[in-house]
Amino acid sequence: MSTVFPQWEVFVRARRGLDHQHAGSVHAPDGETALRAARDLFTRRQEGVSLWVVPSNEIVASDPADVGALFEPAADKAYRFPTSYELPPEVDHM
Repeated sequence: MSTVFPQWEVFVRARRGLDHQHAGSVHAPDGETALRAARDLFTRRQEGVSLWVVPSNEIVASDPADVGALFEPAADKAYRFPTSYELPPEVDHM
């Protein structure tokens, strides 16, 4: 009888001050086992200082088909871009 364990997404932080980056996935029955498997697979050469494991089925993602509705409202906020402002001559070297 074959048991299929849930999939966990693994995020590794390489050094203090850096963001966690997605490193891959592991299959494990629980979080602690997933964490140990992630350590063994993704930090064998002591590349990481921190690990996160997240159940894959708990990740909520946007649908690529919704790109317009989700991201276009920010396009009409030109004031967020520095090109919308003119610098005074005293600081024009920026």
